[in-house]
Amino acid sequence: MVRVSGLASGMDIDQIVSDLMKAERMPIDKMKKQKQTLEWQRDDYRSMNLLLSEFNNLAFNMTLQSSYSSKTVSSSDETKVKAAATSSAANASYTLSNVTMATAAQSISTSIDSSMDPTKSLWSQRGSMDSSVWTEKTVEQAAITLSADTSTVKLAKGAVSAVNQNTGTLNSISVTTDGTSKAYTVRIGTAAGIINSNEVFINEDTGEMTFGTTLTSGSTIEAFSYQQNVLNFSVTTYDSTGKATGNIQDGGSTPFEFDGSTSLNTLLTQISNSKVGISAFFDEGTNKVVMTRKDTGNLSSADSADDSNMVFSGGFLTGFLQLAGDAKGTDAKFTLNGLETTRKSNTFTTGGVTYTLQNNFTGDVRVNVSNDTQKVFDTIKDFVTKYNELIEKINGKITEERDRNYQPLTDEEREKLTDKQAEQWDEKAKSGLLKGDSILSSGLNQMRSNWYASVSGMSGGFSQLTDIGISTSANYTDRGKLVIEGDGTKLKEAIEKDPQSVMDLFMKSGSTTSEKGVVRRLRDTITQTVSKVEQRAGRSTWTSEQFLLGRNLKSVNSQITSFESRLTQVEDRYYRQFTAMEKAIQNANAQSAQLSQYFS
Repeated sequence: MVRVSGLASGMDIDQIVSDLMKAERMPIDKMKKQKQTLEWQRDDYRSMNLLLSEFNNLAFNMTLQSSYSSKTVSSSDETKVKAAATSSAANASYTLSNVTMATAAQSISTSIDSSMDPTKSLWSQRGSMDSSVWTEKTVEQAAITLSADTSTVKLAKGAVSAVNQNTGTLNSISVTTDGTSKAYTVRIGTAAGIINSNEVFINEDTGEMTFGTTLTSGSTIEAFSYQQNVLNFSVTTYDSTGKATGNIQDGGSTPFEFDGSTSLNTLLTQISNSKVGISAFFDEGTNKVVMTRKDTGNLSSADSADDSNMVFSGGFLTGFLQLAGDAKGTDAKFTLNGLETTRKSNTFTTGGVTYTLQNNFTGDVRVNVSNDTQKVFDTIKDFVTKYNELIEKINGKITEERDRNYQPLTDEEREKLTDKQAEQWDEKAKSGLLKGDSILSSGLNQMRSNWYASVSGMSGGFSQLTDIGISTSANYTDRGKLVIEGDGTKLKEAIEKDPQSVMDLFMKSGSTTSEKGVVRRLRDTITQTVSKVEQRAGRSTWTSEQFLLGRNLKSVNSQITSFESRLTQVEDRYYRQFTAMEKAIQNANAQSAQLSQYFS
């Protein structure tokens, strides 16, 4: 509708309507404050559920046997034998003697020509090796379109011996410029010399092409093929079962192919990084290549005639490097509690104890396995601490006072405050939203009961927490916090004396609550409490219809929308009324002016 500004009456109509609407908006401001309060309350509930869920995950770890069965292992001489034990290991003493450590198979090449540089391409140093180690391979080069004027273009790889090879004849390379093709005769070598305008020189070491004329941007070097020199060889190794580690289609061997532009160091690095399980390197001091199995032990094929652990094939490995193909590793040999035995590795596990041999020796080394009382104690102590932190935070929420003098701010109220003032106001307005909450209070009471009650059906000497030195704080303000009596001596003694009973006290299973261990009871209570809170406050992925506060928020939003529509109608009505008044004043003023003319 058309709104008038008050020219006739001299009144500020917009301000008057704005002031009138402030009173009209009071109910909707109250609704928005209610909406904000519900959202804060929902978020507080969800934060409590997050705390409960995180503690529930920690409690799950306390239902695992490994939390109560930690072992400590000591070796009489760790320079000879180191040991570690799993929770399944028995408390016992073991004696190792007459130890010969396992070794890895190793093959060392003959000395390479001292002029060989392991960092330069092998093809550029081909004079140091027999030509039979090289294999010629055809590479199909796709067309190359130039993006700038140039006379040099480099192929992806070097070690080039021929281009467009046809019964040994070196042909030409075509270049198309603006629809016109020109053939350049190929010349291959290591020194370019003078390059004629109709020639292209290819450096056989680097693969760089140099044309006798400058090629313009947009020109296309047409597709062609070239011959490249490569090294082909294979290595075969075996695992502990005698199975070859390579590809089935290659007979169990692992094939390798390197173009001539590869350096010796790069070649050896790629072998080391492959699945053959070999560590390969070049020793500059002796000019020899060393290949060593990464795994120790005699790892050979079950049907091998010579028990070779590494089988080499290809002229580069067997001819140039002359690596021996009969390399063998040896198994570890030792006596364990009087039993002579062997292992492929110097680290092995038996009876839940993992031994790591450090040196050869003939005497005795004793390894003792016992309960790790301190670790179990620390695990229980940490769990008690986390529980106390949980109930402190929840108690803080349900006992926090509600300051009703501070209500959520409207947008207009927030604009009048500084950011710091608004933040302080919000903090007070959010306080006490969960005060006395029945769900959380009931959950805390039930958790306290879970700790206090005895565990029925226990076969050991402990049936409740006080038996092992864990009790409730006598300080009422602690609101049910747990304390470990004294310096923890009683708990440590219980763990040392009867670890099974301590474990059952916490994690025993049962068909009824009284038969369940403390932690299982706690998890049941937490699961029930989380579910109840979710019914009230939902999850972030739930729709509003799935939880109580969501439905309340939806109802408030609907009321706000309806009331905003009503406010628009009220505001329009005010403007219509003032517009009618302005028109009436204008008419009166017009009539008065007309009458004045008659008396003048």
